[in-house]
Amino acid sequence: MSIYSDIGGKAALDAAVTDFYERLLADQSLAPYFEDIDLDRLRRHQRAFLTMVLGGPDDYQGRRMAAAHADLGITNDAFNSVALHLSETLKSLGVADEAIVGILRALIPFQNDVVTVRETAA
Repeated sequence: MSIYSDIGGKAALDAAVTDFYERLLADQSLAPYFEDIDLDRLRRHQRAFLTMVLGGPDDYQGRRMAAAHADLGITNDAFNSVALHLSETLKSLGVADEAIVGILRALIPFQNDVVTVRETAA
């Protein structure tokens, strides 16, 4: 069984993506990343991407992660905040801790493609 199936498939993922974006948009440090973005389109891409990463049907037809995030100026802190919101979203929907850890592990390989601003030590 895949993580996608373990968490409840399409219905659970749809609920997670809806709640996830509500959290992201409410976060003052992350909301600017979503200005002037077609949120309905972004949610569709996110659902398809997460479905693919979690072992569900592969319907993702979006751009590669590096190309999609190249001009957004995303920092490691922002990436980590998004991961925390995803974790909290999944927890609020009753997803088991083990599944949440598996989901976050499945997303870690994409961090280098998403993070485009490398912080330097002061």
